[in-house]
Amino acid sequence: MGRSNSNQGGKRSGKQGGTYRKKSDTRSNVPIKKDTVQKTASNPDMIRLNRYIANSGVCSRREADIYIAAGNVTVNGKPITEMGYKVRLTDAVKFDGRLLNPVKREYVLLNKPKDFSTTARNERGRRTALSLISKASKSELKPVGKLDKASMGLQLFTNDGELSKRLNSPKNGLRKLYHVELNKPLRSADLKRIQEGLAVDEKVVRVQEISFVDNAPKSQVGIELYSTRNNIVRRIFEELQYEIIKLDRVVYAGLTKKDLPRGHWRYLTEQEVINLGMIQ
Repeated sequence: MGRSNSNQGGKRSGKQGGTYRKKSDTRSNVPIKKDTVQKTASNPDMIRLNRYIANSGVCSRREADIYIAAGNVTVNGKPITEMGYKVRLTDAVKFDGRLLNPVKREYVLLNKPKDFSTTARNERGRRTALSLISKASKSELKPVGKLDKASMGLQLFTNDGELSKRLNSPKNGLRKLYHVELNKPLRSADLKRIQEGLAVDEKVVRVQEISFVDNAPKSQVGIELYSTRNNIVRRIFEELQYEIIKLDRVVYAGLTKKDLPRGHWRYLTEQEVINLGMIQ
């Protein structure tokens, strides 16, 4: 969250060294109550109501001012129409009756290198994917659809718990495409078995497509599937007595590695967030 403006509504020094109290906000001509001035000026953990609303993703700060003036916003059950009003992060702020979350939702896409763990903790000196995106946000971002340490490719991080839950749901139908390199050429018979549905731990795995990579050895294949089972691609090939040398997730829910080198990250675009939000 940003820093509060400690001068808002507080005392100001005049040209002759005297002081005066600002009686009203010139933009709205709405009087600012004395007790409000004292509380906000002395509490750095408070932020403007319009910023609280904007961080929740409802609208921009400028639009929030309009909704506040119109009486669409309540704080702890009381309608607030004051411009510049400040709230605590623990206050219950509602917009048209809906409780808001003041933490700005952020979405970061990483092209994860091999041998980086996606676990939150850096145990015993292990390199973590979170360390690669440490400068992306001050919020606690969590991985969605974790890649194992030995795998590489697209890994999404967010603090949007609701979206993360939907994306991890087995029924969401997320498209994932992997580039796989095996320790030996894939036999045509095994390729067919995977296409027809291979049982892993007594449960059949359905893939949308699997094929050899163009202009590459038969040990390299592309596999597309929607399963959310842990390490399912590795388990498919282990079931057929193959060892995976390289596993690279190149597509995840419509997101690709275009212009994203290994070890680098970027924020999702507004349209990408909208597209993910449409997944039920």
